[in-house]
Amino acid sequence: PHVRSEAPFTGRANLFAETSGVLILDTESIDRFNGVDEAITVATLPPMRAVVSGEMIATVKVIPYGLPGASAAAAVTALQGVAALKIAPFRPLRVAVISTLLPGLKTSVIDKTLKIMAERLEPSLSRVSADIRIPHAPGALAAELKRVSAQNHDLIVIFGASAITDRRDVIPLALVQAGGVVAHLGMPVDPGNLLMIGELGGKPVIGAPGCARSPKENGFDWVLQRLLADVPV
Repeated sequence: PHVRSEAPFTGRANLFAETSGVLILDTESIDRFNGVDEAITVATLPPMRAVVSGEMIATVKVIPYGLPGASAAAAVTALQGVAALKIAPFRPLRVAVISTLLPGLKTSVIDKTLKIMAERLEPSLSRVSADIRIPHAPGALAAELKRVSAQNHDLIVIFGASAITDRRDVIPLALVQAGGVVAHLGMPVDPGNLLMIGELGGKPVIGAPGCARSPKENGFDWVLQRLLADVPV
């Protein structure tokens, strides 16, 4: 799905994304295809990679000038009934951004964070649908989460004035107090390990790590991209 093949040339056929989204691979079938005969190969971008429409995502190539027809047939059989690779399309979501405040946190930092967040959402045609700034306290955040979750937003992202340290900290505690669930706290990625993912009223909630304030790619991007493409994290 959402993949097109270019006409073969020089023994290869390149595959391209027909839409922007996340590349989903069935790695077992890819390995099975590559294991049929050393003369037949498929090379792909890494699984779960965000791609844009028109980007080359894979190439299928016959290495020598020719090969036995039985090998070609076996390679085709290895992929029958399997979507070896596909694109999970991005969806244009409305993203509510909540920033918590502490003395010493400059307004310019939050403004820059919102700008970078908007840029991260551009490939999916998503947008920041709310810019909310409240004190860094469980009660204030819980009340705001209840209010925002009842509104017309698809995803909630929280940028804390202080990094999340454990499940008793302000952001996860507020999510639970609001009636939500902390699905996971922490991620084995650096930068980006201080990330929280949860749910409230059927909507995903991300407690963003500090590195999400930077435009450089980090673990936050990978979680955000999957949610924008409706791929389970």
